[in-house]
Amino acid sequence: MPTPPRPPAPRRRPADRAPLRGGATGAFTSRRAPGSRRVPGVLRTSRRRYSVGFVLVVVPLLVITGKLWLLQGVDSGQYALAATQDRIRVQDIAPLRGSVVDRDGNPLAYTAEAFRVTADPTLVADPERTALALTTLLDVPVSELTDLLSEDGRYVVLASQVPPETVDAVDELGLAGIFSEDDPVRRYPAGSVAGQVVGFTGRDGQGLAGVEQTLDEQLAGTPGERRVEVGSGGHPIPSGIDESTPAVDGRTVELTIDSDLQFVTEQRLQEACQDGATTRASAVVLDVHTGQVAAMGSCPGYDPGNYSRTDPELLGNPIVSSVFEPGSVLKAVTLAAALEEGKATPDTVLSVDGHIQAGDRVVRDAHDHQPIDWTVTGILAKSSNVGTIMLAREVGDEKLEEYLRAFGLGSTTGIELPGESAGILQDSADWTESRSANVPIGQGVSVTTLQMASVYQAIANGGVRIPPRIVSAVGGEPAAAPQSTRVLSEATADGVAHMLEAVVGPGGTAPLAQVEGFRVAGKTGTAQRANPVCNCYAGGGYVTTFVGFAPADDPQYVVAVDLERPTSNEEGGQVAAPVFADVMRQALTADGIVPSGTPRPDFVLTGPE
Repeated sequence: MPTPPRPPAPRRRPADRAPLRGGATGAFTSRRAPGSRRVPGVLRTSRRRYSVGFVLVVVPLLVITGKLWLLQGVDSGQYALAATQDRIRVQDIAPLRGSVVDRDGNPLAYTAEAFRVTADPTLVADPERTALALTTLLDVPVSELTDLLSEDGRYVVLASQVPPETVDAVDELGLAGIFSEDDPVRRYPAGSVAGQVVGFTGRDGQGLAGVEQTLDEQLAGTPGERRVEVGSGGHPIPSGIDESTPAVDGRTVELTIDSDLQFVTEQRLQEACQDGATTRASAVVLDVHTGQVAAMGSCPGYDPGNYSRTDPELLGNPIVSSVFEPGSVLKAVTLAAALEEGKATPDTVLSVDGHIQAGDRVVRDAHDHQPIDWTVTGILAKSSNVGTIMLAREVGDEKLEEYLRAFGLGSTTGIELPGESAGILQDSADWTESRSANVPIGQGVSVTTLQMASVYQAIANGGVRIPPRIVSAVGGEPAAAPQSTRVLSEATADGVAHMLEAVVGPGGTAPLAQVEGFRVAGKTGTAQRANPVCNCYAGGGYVTTFVGFAPADDPQYVVAVDLERPTSNEEGGQVAAPVFADVMRQALTADGIVPSGTPRPDFVLTGPE
């Protein structure tokens, strides 16, 4: 049997090489533990890939899991709140503006409920189809609605001041992206009656004229707010958030105006403006004992419901804002000062020439004449410029100015209307000799119609002036009474009233101011009107006035009338006095004033011969 071959002897492992010079080592082989096996290279690469893949899978999962934990655990409330807030729509709730009523509660202005139809174009899938559905209800052309619904942005107005029943019909359509919000509309049921007093509001509801402007804060009220949660179509979610803070409506303003008397006053002024010569006519009626305005009107006026169609120059109230030289109606103040200062009595006789020198000028009566012995009553009844200047010189410039200011000239009355003018009254220290002669007869000084009415209210009220007011209550609370001022003694006021009654009697300048059954006291005025073309008097025409009160034996009402007549030279007793009589007649009869029970006295106008 052959001998088996011997196994080969194991190979000697060469000894490790000595280190090379310079610190480098030679090639070497790794030492393995006995029984170890070499891992193939492919397997090592697979293991590395598995590790990298594991990391790439597990790490994102851990990140996502952590994020989910944060979202659902730590930040869930915040994100839920943010999502809810994103669905919340906040709508303003407009308050109803307070009403304006006359003294009997008749409405002159009130607010009716209406709405603004709006849209969120981002929620409207088919603008043209939506426009077709809305065009008839909103009375807006399809093309216009389509353009609005196709705009960028999230808010457009489709129609304003839409009636509630129309908005209900729009809601029934269930159109996505279509909404509505409060948009009240202001109504003026009396039209132009008291329009200049009531005023009007702008498109945003803010008062822009009249009482609407001066009492805007009280009338406006306080807006409310509604927070509602909506779905994807923009409509409220039935079970969602719906919270409201109610609006506080504005307060009602009660005026002192009598609508019936106001209507008659404005009608009479309209007639005056149609005479071919009068370009502006104004009148105001005051209660003698309270200073309250019973009527206030001017021609031309305007309808506050259509103010945008009116000439902007006519949108004010000339009775409180326009000034003019009053002329002879101011002589009552000059003669009152003479009586109060003890310089004369109603029966004092003066020899009055037809003209008088005043510095470098000569002032004449309406008709030049030889000297006439007139009583002070006769001077007023005949409206003598010369006699009035003679008495004014006895009083003195400084003292006369004191009386003019005490009667309210040169300052506002404080009435609750915007744009009131204080008029023009120069300090007496600056008066020239000609000005010292002009002021006592109503030239060189400017007033408003309301100021002149207030002067005569003080005379008729026994010398006590009560500043005029036109608001009697706000929100049911009576307005504060103005501070009264005594400007004349009762005896002096009675004396002036007596002389003013002579103006309307036989021989006076205003017989056309008489009111049948009543005794009337008052004064005419015919003053040159400044010509705006040349800033002079030439060619300016005249402002004719009449201011008076009745019954003269128990005064109840003051009526002041002024007519601007650029092309006429007719006097106040001819054109203004008849307007006064018609307005005063209505005021007395409508208020049930009993006719005068005593006859008009006989007046002594001239001295003994």
